[in-house]
Amino acid sequence: MSEIAEPHPDRDRDLSDAGILRLSRTDTLTLLSILAALGLVRLAAVFTLPFTDTTEARYAEIARKMVETGDWITPQFDYGVPFWGKPPLHTWLSAVGMELFGVNGFGARIFIFACAILLLWLLYRWVRQQAGSGAALVSVTVLSSSVLFFGASAFVMTDLVMTLGIIMAMVGLWNCLQTANGSRLHGWLAFAGLAVGLLAKGPVAVVLCGIPAVLWGLATGRWREAGKLPWASGLALTALLALPWFLAAELKTPGFLNYFIIGEHFERFTVPDWQGDLYGNGHERPKGAIWGDWALAFLPWSLAFAPLLFMPRRVLQGFRSDRMHLRSYLLFWALSPLLLFTASANILAAYTLPGLPAAAVLLILLCTDAWGARPARAPRVLFAICSVFVIFTGGFYAVLAYAAPHAVNLRSERELVAKHNEINALVPLYYAGKRSFSGEFYTRGQALTLPGLSDLHLLPPGPHSLAIPQADEFSAVPHLLPEYQRIGQFGRHVLYSRNIIREGALR
Repeated sequence: MSEIAEPHPDRDRDLSDAGILRLSRTDTLTLLSILAALGLVRLAAVFTLPFTDTTEARYAEIARKMVETGDWITPQFDYGVPFWGKPPLHTWLSAVGMELFGVNGFGARIFIFACAILLLWLLYRWVRQQAGSGAALVSVTVLSSSVLFFGASAFVMTDLVMTLGIIMAMVGLWNCLQTANGSRLHGWLAFAGLAVGLLAKGPVAVVLCGIPAVLWGLATGRWREAGKLPWASGLALTALLALPWFLAAELKTPGFLNYFIIGEHFERFTVPDWQGDLYGNGHERPKGAIWGDWALAFLPWSLAFAPLLFMPRRVLQGFRSDRMHLRSYLLFWALSPLLLFTASANILAAYTLPGLPAAAVLLILLCTDAWGARPARAPRVLFAICSVFVIFTGGFYAVLAYAAPHAVNLRSERELVAKHNEINALVPLYYAGKRSFSGEFYTRGQALTLPGLSDLHLLPPGPHSLAIPQADEFSAVPHLLPEYQRIGQFGRHVLYSRNIIREGALR
């Protein structure tokens, strides 16, 4: 990786023109303290926050089933039911964590958190080489304290791992293009990043890298430099890393590729209220909603772009004086998820995550262009306040989830299952109505589901627990036999027990 640090005359002259962000010793120590606090708070939340329905609990339960069944090729939506919705890289990470550290929140989340740390390290290293250590440190602090990244950094989901792959691809591509004849090592990093993206979420990762690369190449005229990439060996590396699993998955469960490529990557985004989803329901949202999602996901820092709108000349001058076109590279990268999903009806706020690293770096460079290389006292204080607010909010929920879990209004069944186990973990637990993935995770796959309240008569006569949605309790009570005892409300469900002898009494 030493090639990255070689001096580049054009780059050095460009930085000299634009100015390098200068931080005092106090500024540096403050930023390092903020980063350490963010990391500690997020790590604490790994232990204390329960898995919530449906997204994180679903993926955690899929990983738990992978550990239980030993099937590392086909993730399972239910026992014997393949999960074709996403590739398994994030599932493998969670499953390995649970193999090493037990079936719990820490095991499922710790390697996702490790990916976030690696992502921040790659970003810091790259920005330091392009714009100095001051811009690099502020950029990773901004990204770390943005709402979506802070939450996703240890969330059992696909997007964080895909974003790591995109960072690898975009950094490798940039560094490869900055050398005279191309760097094979950096080119391979780019293609390895594409493989990570493919295994994390699929072809959408390639599209999210292709959009900024193509637009930047056309806008700057540097598309001719694409020949610097090691295309033959790079594509071979991508295929070697990613293709075996896709072929193995299709051979093991035929039909996977058709559903995953056509359904998940075309019909999901082009068909309003798509009904082909095997694992949920498509929800139609207004087209263009992804822009609002971005503004919320990048809080509080999305607000910092507003003042720049009143300084267009300085911002444009920053772009014009950027001889290496780094700012335009970051701009197209930051916009790529928004451009891709603007016309889509089925979207989630998490889809904006791959562009947030570039948005963080671009924000710092543009602020330096607008206000100079030495930030004034007011923006430094405001920066600290915003960062501390994120730390305080995250820490508050982490502590509350541990000290008073009932006060945290989360869609999780952890407390209900704990109460059921306290009474007697050996009897069945049924959920009336919608399936609960967190209930399944915390019962190690033993929770059962009744289709609806009208099916209560199908319950077995023996001892069991019954979880009823709180909103449906009044209508369900007349259908319950006198043998049922109301235990209490836990989250969004009310727990009833029937003819249960406490487990301790059996010993």
